[in-house]
Amino acid sequence: MVNMLDKMEEVFDPEAVIEEFEALTKDAGEVQREALRKILEENGEAEYLREWGLNGRTDPESFRGCIPLVTHKDLESYIQRIADGQNSPILTGKPITTISLSSGTTQGKPKFVPFNDELMENTLQIFKTSFAFRNREYPIAGGKALQFIYSSKQFMTKGGLEAGTATTNLYRNSKIKKTLSEMQVPFCSPDEVIFGPDFHQSLYCHLLCGLIFRDQVQVISSTFAHSIIHAFRTLEQVWEELVSDIGGGVLSTRITVPSVRLAMSKILKPDPELADTISCKILGLNNWNGLIPELFPNTKYIYGIMTGSMEPYLMKLRHYAGNLPLLSADYGSSEGWIGVNVNPKLPPELTTFAVLPNIGYFEFIPLDDDFNSVEPNPVGLTEVKVGQEYEIIVTNFAGLYRYRLGDAVKVKGFHNSTPELQFVCRKNLLLTINIDKNTEKDLQLSVEAAAKLLSTENQEVIDFTSQVDTSTDPGHYVIFWETSGDPNHHEILQECCNCLDKSFVDAGYMSSRKVNTIGALELRMVKKGTFHKILDHYVGLGSAVSQFKTPRCVGPTNKIVLQILTNNVVKSYFSSAYN
Repeated sequence: MVNMLDKMEEVFDPEAVIEEFEALTKDAGEVQREALRKILEENGEAEYLREWGLNGRTDPESFRGCIPLVTHKDLESYIQRIADGQNSPILTGKPITTISLSSGTTQGKPKFVPFNDELMENTLQIFKTSFAFRNREYPIAGGKALQFIYSSKQFMTKGGLEAGTATTNLYRNSKIKKTLSEMQVPFCSPDEVIFGPDFHQSLYCHLLCGLIFRDQVQVISSTFAHSIIHAFRTLEQVWEELVSDIGGGVLSTRITVPSVRLAMSKILKPDPELADTISCKILGLNNWNGLIPELFPNTKYIYGIMTGSMEPYLMKLRHYAGNLPLLSADYGSSEGWIGVNVNPKLPPELTTFAVLPNIGYFEFIPLDDDFNSVEPNPVGLTEVKVGQEYEIIVTNFAGLYRYRLGDAVKVKGFHNSTPELQFVCRKNLLLTINIDKNTEKDLQLSVEAAAKLLSTENQEVIDFTSQVDTSTDPGHYVIFWETSGDPNHHEILQECCNCLDKSFVDAGYMSSRKVNTIGALELRMVKKGTFHKILDHYVGLGSAVSQFKTPRCVGPTNKIVLQILTNNVVKSYFSSAYN
């Protein structure tokens, strides 16, 4: 088999990358066996594998027979020892040199995840493969990318390892910067803006750089759709200040970081004509509809992760984007990559991800209709069935073995012999009190149904989350909403509350509501800016803004977020009797 990574180290050729991808996926089963053999050979001396008696064997049958399915909690003590500086081979044969931090929004605090050179090579492969398919449909050249990317602080662990968010580790790596410069148009913003210590200042400068180079911008992107929405909501508020900066060539006093001011001084020059053009474009908009193509007329598409917890932002993103295509980025997590979007013309709601069979070893636990896993008896990558939902199990090159990622996916088809997966939801994010089981997707659909009622009053849901409140008897669901309108608009919000309750169609929920073993749903309206405070909280924990995901179900251990929400409630509504 041709080594794709070696070939890609030469000159980047999109068609050659696609050709190699096709070769890899034609016999995904054999590529998987080879990937597992390589992982186990490289890490055969690792303490973890020896503890479970693998004894140097590298075949899938021995691996599955010896090594248990695990969650992050099972590996925390091993990872902590690595972070504390133990040099013996604990999870991997080669030393782990970097620790990635998850966003922390799922469990309430960031997780430590081992990161190494092999995972960086996986990232390069994913980025290049994705870009090759994207560029075939939407070719770009000779312009710039307006990237809303932010670094977070890196720190040294007790053992001297660099630790930071996955985004930070990636964009500080020289290989990724070289690869991005080869395959994409250059960023509008200088590194000093991307790696600035204050994300509010970095965001302002990202917008300013984009406007200065407005005619050259061909791509607008960020890691998550939420970051793009956040950027353009901010533009709505500060556009006059941005225009003033451009017209006079003097940077706003809000930018106080010396390195950022110096970098921006090399870009910002007086341009009254450009300032007037931008002002006219913005003043001619109707409620900011089509903002992006008006300000950046040569943009080909908007790119970022738009599946899963990002889907609720699609309506607002389309409002800003006008007729521009929205392209969903690839499927991965802080623990590593899984699949690539090889069908970029599909709308985000229908996006699938073809699993790259050489970047790890993948297993799948079938899920039954009640969303419980059957007896854990995972099947291999090529054994999954179209239409079936599964939980993903990952074994990677950085010391995660049979790791339950916690994601539920649906197999929508195959690309050659590798499955194309559609993300369903985070499996462990459940609203449940009695026999009810409502997922993140169920919550999203309920909010979307109620938001349609709100839109009749020219209002929108800015963001939302949920909680199971068992302090009452019976317990009940609590939905937190931040909207663009008056939270005391009683009549329409009471209708929305009733709609939220009725839109949960899980049989266990409906039957429990009918017999009052689950109480009336509560809609709590929060002050404007509440979800921004939650973002600030996670940034304070070390999360990068571009990696932030609003937690959709806030558990009792996430006390600070619950406190932020509770302290900002201005009005509550309870659903009417359930029939």
